[in-house]
Parts: sequence; C-alpha cells; structure tokens
Amino acid sequence: MAFAHTNKKGQTYFLHERMVTLRGNNRQQKIYFFSLSQKDGVLDKVPDGWQVVETASSGMPVLKKAASN
Repeated sequence: MAFAHTNKKGQTYFLHERMVTLRGNNRQQKIYFFSLSQKDGVLDKVPDGWQVVETASSGMPVLKKAASN
C-alpha cells in the first residue's frame, strides 16, 4: 500500500524515492518527492528519521528531518 498524504486543500499526494546522479561529481544520491499519481519508486511508509510537513503557501507536502530527542 502506497503512503498517501492528504493536504489541507484535500489533494492526495504519494511519496516516492529515486536515485539521481549529481552533475558536478557524478555522485549518486537518493531523493524523496511527492506526486499526485503513483509512479515507479512509490514508498509504503515515510523513511525513518523523516516527517511530513506542508508548505504554508501551497500546502504541498515535503519531507523534513525529524527532530531527535
């Protein structure tokens, strides 16, 4: 089951991850992003150490490092 987040505007977003190659040094890096549709790389849960927050202006969900206790 894909992880879904419904924002304050009622839009449902699905969490994805993808490996990308950085241009400057050809290093591989994992990125997380939300999409309105389920695509390749959809995740079933939020990664450990991260939390979902919404941007104030658009309500778009983004991942933020979770505060450590």
